[in-house]
Amino acid sequence: MKRDLPTFLLYALGFLLLWEWLRPIEQLTDTEGIEMFILFMLISFMCSFSKLRWIWQTAIKIGFILFAINRFYYEEGFFHFGWLFALISDFFSNMGLIFNRNWSELSNQFRSVLFFVLLWIMVYLIHYWLLNRQKIFIFFLMTIIYITVLDTFTLYEAQAAIVRTVIAGFAVMGMLTYYRILAKENVSTEPSMTGKWMRPLVLMITLCVAVGMLGPKLEPIWPDPVPYLKAAGDKGGDDRNSGVSTVGYGEDDSQLGGPFTGDDSIVFRYEANVRNYWKVETKDVYTGKGWIASEANQVPFRSQELVPIASYPPEVETTEDTASLSLYMEYNHLIYPAGIQRFDLPFNYFLEIDTFMEKVSIFDTNAKPVFPDAYTVEFKVPKYKASDLRKTTAVDASLADTDLFRKYTQLPEDIPASIKQLAEEITAGKTNWFDKAKAVERYFSASGFKYDQKNVAIPGDEEDYVEQFLFDTKIGYCDNFSTSMAVMLRTLGIPTRWVKGYTGGEFINSSSENLSREIYEVTNNNAHSWVEVYFPNQGWVPFEPTMGFTNEVSISYLNEDGTPDSTEVTAPPAAKPQEELPSDNDSKAKQEKSFELKPFWENTQSFFREYWKLLLISVIVAAAVAGIVYLNRGKWVPRYYLLRYRFKKKDDSIAEAYLVLLAQLERLGLKRKENQTLRSYARYIDSFFSSREMSRITKQYEEYLYHQHLPEGSWKETHELWENLIKKTIA
Repeated sequence: MKRDLPTFLLYALGFLLLWEWLRPIEQLTDTEGIEMFILFMLISFMCSFSKLRWIWQTAIKIGFILFAINRFYYEEGFFHFGWLFALISDFFSNMGLIFNRNWSELSNQFRSVLFFVLLWIMVYLIHYWLLNRQKIFIFFLMTIIYITVLDTFTLYEAQAAIVRTVIAGFAVMGMLTYYRILAKENVSTEPSMTGKWMRPLVLMITLCVAVGMLGPKLEPIWPDPVPYLKAAGDKGGDDRNSGVSTVGYGEDDSQLGGPFTGDDSIVFRYEANVRNYWKVETKDVYTGKGWIASEANQVPFRSQELVPIASYPPEVETTEDTASLSLYMEYNHLIYPAGIQRFDLPFNYFLEIDTFMEKVSIFDTNAKPVFPDAYTVEFKVPKYKASDLRKTTAVDASLADTDLFRKYTQLPEDIPASIKQLAEEITAGKTNWFDKAKAVERYFSASGFKYDQKNVAIPGDEEDYVEQFLFDTKIGYCDNFSTSMAVMLRTLGIPTRWVKGYTGGEFINSSSENLSREIYEVTNNNAHSWVEVYFPNQGWVPFEPTMGFTNEVSISYLNEDGTPDSTEVTAPPAAKPQEELPSDNDSKAKQEKSFELKPFWENTQSFFREYWKLLLISVIVAAAVAGIVYLNRGKWVPRYYLLRYRFKKKDDSIAEAYLVLLAQLERLGLKRKENQTLRSYARYIDSFFSSREMSRITKQYEEYLYHQHLPEGSWKETHELWENLIKKTIA
């Protein structure tokens, strides 16, 4: 290509594309003096365009790099060579750091030199792509990807950058296509012909850009990820008003809602017989926006002493268990399972429990907070019976006048009436507290609710947190589900409290000392909240309303005689004339089957209603891919068989390989006629391909077919003939 105006335009467009890679650097990093790097690119492109000898280009570029380094980092003048010796010494020391893979210790001078060298290489590559290959699509595509990724996941605003890149990229690709056509067709380049090509190109680019800028645009499908990435360094979910929190334990729950980012930092590991939920505290006052504690009552106790909180009533069957915890975060509160009895700490620390929040704190002898590394807990594991839980049908007069009932049925005066109406609809027909609680617990899994940690709303000043979740968004995480269940049950006069802690974590391995015990790891991602419902004869019983979560509570639904417990008695259906009544076993089987299929069917319907568009698109895409694969089977199926039979050594491989060859020939359109012998068909194939390969293969195949044996090494010779014919079937 000549060094004329079109060539100059190609270089200019290449320079603009490369410049787009530098624009975000100044905004997203601490890099200063970005204009020096841009000037270096400009000089490099000018050297390539002017056809300077390589030695002069190298001298100019090295001279500019040294000048820039001197200006950036040294106070001495450029021609006072003391700084140059310091730079050379720095260069060799940084090379040692590279060999030691100590990347973080590289000096800023050395990093700048490397960046200049990178730009030097990029300018050369663009020069090569423009003049030698006359193709630059890959670089254009990578520039688009680079800009869009930065626009999506960083603070860089790339609206103008996208437009600039599209204009420059389409222009340079259009010009290169024109020059490739000229070279291929060996046509002389006349100015009039160039104009005829360039005018439509300019018109097309202008029209496309104008339509793209002025046309209507859909709202983003996904929320902006930048706030979540900005919050990635935060610890704990305390600051709800900042917009985005990090998952983990936080003390302030007065303002619930809003998105949060994940955090897999380890909180603790524990060794136990079974997986457990782990409590930190409970709260009793719902404000309409979140939860607070109504009061505090600190009670001191010591390690290995009985924890001064109410345990399970005698009516509840329990088993004793222990667990050992190793903590990785500095919290001065203790984490424990339900049914806690004692803490066993390595030192005789002072413990305090808030008997209202049930939060246990730890202090030394000087009343300073202590951050324990490890301790052991003794606790009771309850085994509830549904028949006992169903005994509470209404609030007892002796309970209604207690502080416990008033505290745990508290609701704001302006609680929306719609919440109670919904709770009554959900529990219609249920006659006891347990069935009502289970109905509310199950409600969220089959009513169009969605578990999400990102696209979660914060209620406005006049909005109620629960009402917004139940009737507006239906999108949230554990705080939304647990708070909604607790509040709905309170509207029905059932005492509830909100519990914070952690789920059981992930299984790591079995204990090396006792194989019956397992080790689990709990991270900030396991931070969780759930509901406890108070039953006068059973105490506080946990419930798990959050979609996708299951607690480890054991509830038996069998009576003493082993029959299923049920509070509802229905009359048997009237017998139809001349029909045999089903047996009791059949009836039970049908009831159990109906019980299992109904929620499954409801969940399936809910899933299809919510994701039918995605499913439809997936089916269309899958069908399109399958169609493309099928239509192009002539290209990949023969290659698959070539690869499959390439490593087969046995002589009897010809039996299967010959049938494969017949199938591929038929697919190509060379179909064997009915009653046509193999030898006749082989001659037909040989005449079609002007060879004798098919006849030789057929002879070997017939010999194997009639004798079930071939001379040793026959397949090696036949395989080459077979491969040649298979290759000819590639469409």
